[in-house]
Amino acid sequence: MDDTAILTPQQPRAPRGPGDAPANGNVSGDTLTGGLPVVPPQWESGQGADRVTMRQDPLGPGAGSPSFPVPGAAARFPEPVTAPAGPEQPAAQAAKTAKPKKKGRSKLGLLVGVIVVVAAGGYGAGLLMNRSDVPKGTTVLGVDIGGGTRDAAVNKLDAALAKRSLAPLPLSVDGKAASLKPDKSGLTLDSQATVRAAATSDYNPVSVFGSLIGKERVVQPVMPVDKEKLADALSRVAGTSGSLKEGTITFSPGKATAVHGKPGRTLDVTRSMDIVTRAYRDQVGAGTTKPVSLPLSENKPTISDAEVDRMKKDFADPAMSGLVTIKAGPASIQFGPDRSLPQILGVKAVGGKLVDTYDLKALEGLYGSTFDGVLITRGTGERTAVTPQDVVGALREALRGKTPAERTVEIETNPS
Repeated sequence: MDDTAILTPQQPRAPRGPGDAPANGNVSGDTLTGGLPVVPPQWESGQGADRVTMRQDPLGPGAGSPSFPVPGAAARFPEPVTAPAGPEQPAAQAAKTAKPKKKGRSKLGLLVGVIVVVAAGGYGAGLLMNRSDVPKGTTVLGVDIGGGTRDAAVNKLDAALAKRSLAPLPLSVDGKAASLKPDKSGLTLDSQATVRAAATSDYNPVSVFGSLIGKERVVQPVMPVDKEKLADALSRVAGTSGSLKEGTITFSPGKATAVHGKPGRTLDVTRSMDIVTRAYRDQVGAGTTKPVSLPLSENKPTISDAEVDRMKKDFADPAMSGLVTIKAGPASIQFGPDRSLPQILGVKAVGGKLVDTYDLKALEGLYGSTFDGVLITRGTGERTAVTPQDVVGALREALRGKTPAERTVEIETNPS
């Protein structure tokens, strides 16, 4: 610090009135350096003439001069000036800067509460109104079955769809018309299972509110498919359509004829099963359908020429070689190659082989009442009448015989 005293020049001070505010500024004093800040408060001592006042110079900092005390008055010195407070604590600062809550927030909360109450009330009302076995608005293939008991739903479904589910399904195979009877082809509509699926409780809020406003609840029908039965039915259709010819043997009066197979186009059974299943569902839903065109594929016969020749030699030729006699008790009947045997005999392909078949209905018509009164003791001890199956068992053995004795077979009535 410089040892030269710096004195601040003083300006004449105007007299202070009773209401004048103290002036801010610096005053010079006995110190070496003027310009110390003046404490703004007033210091008072006594009454009237004893008042001591420190005033700031209105001319600004550094221009003021001290007011001298009134003679005889006790001077009161200013209290020490406290240092400015440090940074405010975050909590206090946040409290000062926090914005007051807006009234819009309380209104929004009230609105949300009202919506929740209304939604809960509607949901409960929907559950109460939907206490039937089958929820209201439930439909199956366009048929409304909802709002009642399960039995009522089954009756509604059958009344609307039973005839459709039994109607023959029209087909087209290589340009030729054909058809399938659903009940004979493994196709069906299971009304009971469909209603069971529809009767399950649905607590989904969307479904519950939907029932209040009449929204449709669609349930898919249960339509099981017997694939083995359907494949067999399609195979029969394939046998009458397409250009492929399977190897077989035909029986006509007095002779058996070998028919060798020919490759060609025939029904693709595997692909056709999916197409027929979808077409059946559409027919049940709509009531009618156009003929369903089924796919064909190029195939070779499953029965080889060698297999056809083997079957003719081992079975067909001996079978048609002469009369056979079947006996049961006192009764007997003959079957010959000219009239009866061609009506009874046939062959079919099984696993690439030909096996003999018998028309049971034609056989029973041929022997008629021949075996009436003849009873056979069964393995259970029960005695029953002769059946076509009993006659076939004896006939199969007789047809392979070479002599008249070998071609005569008796049905055992009391097998031990």
